[in-house]
Formats: sequence, C-alpha cells, structure tokens
Amino acid sequence: MGKDLGWDKYSNLIKMITKADRLQHVQEYYFSHKMREIQQLKAAGKSIINLGIGSPDLAADSLVIEALINAQQLPSANQYQSYQGIPELRIAMSQFYQQHFKVDINPQTEILPLMGSKEGIMHISMAFLNTGDEVLIPNPGYPTYMSVTKLVEAVPILYELSEANGWFPDLDSLELQDLSKVKLMWVNYPHMPTGATVTLNQWQQLIRFAKKHQILIVNDNPYSFILNDLPNSILQVEGADEVALELNSLSKTFNISGMRVGMVMGAAYKIEAILQVKSQMDSGMFLGIQHAAVAALQLEKSWFINLNKVYKERRLLVWKLLDMLNCTYDKNTAGLFVWAKLPEGKDGEQFTEELLHQLGIFITPGMVFGSVGNNFIRVSLCASVNDLNEVINRLKK
Repeated sequence: MGKDLGWDKYSNLIKMITKADRLQHVQEYYFSHKMREIQQLKAAGKSIINLGIGSPDLAADSLVIEALINAQQLPSANQYQSYQGIPELRIAMSQFYQQHFKVDINPQTEILPLMGSKEGIMHISMAFLNTGDEVLIPNPGYPTYMSVTKLVEAVPILYELSEANGWFPDLDSLELQDLSKVKLMWVNYPHMPTGATVTLNQWQQLIRFAKKHQILIVNDNPYSFILNDLPNSILQVEGADEVALELNSLSKTFNISGMRVGMVMGAAYKIEAILQVKSQMDSGMFLGIQHAAVAALQLEKSWFINLNKVYKERRLLVWKLLDMLNCTYDKNTAGLFVWAKLPEGKDGEQFTEELLHQLGIFITPGMVFGSVGNNFIRVSLCASVNDLNEVINRLKK
C-alpha cells in the first residue's frame, strides 16, 4: 500500500478489478481536479486568486454558531439522528417557505432535509428514473444534472438556453420534439451560471408544459436570496405539487456551505419515494448542524440586507475587471456569479488557462456548464474586496 494505484498505470495488471461501465461516460467533477491543480501551483510558490468557486467566504451569523455549539451539550448530540431530520428543522424549513414565498408545506410529510441539495439530485434521480428514461437538462447548466443522469443509466437530453430568450427554456421548440420517454426535467432559477431569474408567469408556463407531457420538473433553487429583489418558488404556482419538486440549500444564503444542509419539497408521495433512497445512504444529519440550520432559517430580514450589501460592492469590482477583459454581461441578474461573454473569437477554456498560469487568476470557463458556454466565463463573488482589487491590479500590468 502507499503506492499510486491509478487506473491507467495498473490497467494491464489488474484485469479482474475494473470500473463499472457507468463511469465510462462520467468524468471527475471539473472543480475537483481543478482545485487539485491550483493547490499544486500554490505549493510551488504561485500566488493564486480564486474567482472560480461559489463557496461563500463570509462568516455565518453568530446565532448559528452559538446554536451549533450549544447542541453539542445535548445528551443525544452524538447519536444517530432521524433520517427525516428533527421536527424543529422541518418546521423551520416550512415556516421559512411560508414567510418568504407564501407556500404552505406540511413539515411532517412534504419536506425532507438533505445533507446539501447536491445529494438530492442523486436521490431524486434514483427515486424516479429507470434505465433508459430520458431527462431534460439545461445547456448551460449545473454539470451534476448530466453526471447523475448518466450514473443512474438514464438518457440525458440537452435543451439549449439562449441569451436572446432570457436563458429560459424555449418551450415551443421543446414541443416539437418527441417527449414520450422524458420523465424528468431539471430547471434552476435563479439560474446558475447565468444568474437569470424567472417570473411567476414563466413558472406557470413550465407547470402547464409538465402536466401536458407528464414530466416531473425539479427546480434547484439555492440562489433566491442573493442579489435578488423578487425571490420566488415554482411551488407558488397552483397545482405545482402535482408535477414539481423544489430543492433548496442553506449553503449560499447563510454562509454554511461546509455544514451541508439542504431540503427537497413536494407532494408527500414524492417525498416518501426520495426517503426510500436517502434512508439507505446515511444515518441522519449531525444534531448540532440541524440546530444551527434552525437558527439560520429564523434570522431577521436584516441578515439578507447586510449580506447583499457585501455582494453588491464585490459585484461592482467584478464588473470593472470584466470591462478590462472586454467582456459583455447583464447587470440585471441574481446569484453569486457574473456570467460574461468573451470578445468574439475567444475560447473560454484557453482564455482562463492563460489567466491562471500567466497572472495567477482562476476564473471558471463557461464550457464547464455546456457547449453554449464555450464563449463565456463565470466569475464568483466569493472573494474579498482586497482580492478583487489585486486581480484588477494584475490585469493592469
């Protein structure tokens, strides 16, 4: 042991221990291998400023940390917890949706806490998709939708989003396709990576589309409260519970991405199906994190106001550095990123590699999110004002 047992090195020696076929079409997550490369550059003495990752660098509220610490004193703190989360957490999640979206969710049957919404993508897919089922996936979109679809041996069907259509699905175009095998459709608003938002009317269009074709629509909704004046939910549409689920996360909204707290909401029978999968995968969320999540969900409106003040200041600097790169971008977007179009003829991957290795600036190439993003880059707001000013200084040289 202790040797490098890489598959390529040992493929000719170990014939009986092979990777599952499902991994043949799934690559290591882009940010996984890219962060490894960046660590190597840092270890070699290179100064790298990371504008690629949407991992909040700001502190959680003191009440959240206090709740986390205090929970450790409880007799059951280190025991297995309920697969469905403690009642207080489900109630807090339900009340949060009632307060901010005017959506009534039964905390007993219509909500399931998750260890981050990312695991929910896998659980939902395992709960509802059979081999060969087709899945509508946005291009550009979160890469995990594609990877998980392949892992469960369903068939990904990309639908292109365009700047001209406000990064909203062209439902008329989709109607012209054979949708008879489509069982699930991923949507994500506020959209990542573009930051596009949708109206209640657009949610209604999606629900009508889903009902007509008997498709389960899942909205992945972790960015509603970041630089967004009008947060909304697909569950606000009457009858949405018949064909829709919504994922949400506390990671971005409350600066607790490392704690891994998310949730999925929808009709009781759908939640029950997801629980069938989830209950086989873990033994419940750490009690201290659940208490911290309750405290986060109960924070006053001032939390969001102060959080967005910071992101607004940072976004101004990001716009400035994008201007220096001769990029174009939309200022009327939400979320933790700025999606920017490169000058004509520029390739996003080559452009960002040059920035990384020549100036020590890591920005995500748009191709990570699909072919539509080849001429785009995505810049994260999860960097300090000092770091952003340093990037601007490096670009001036």
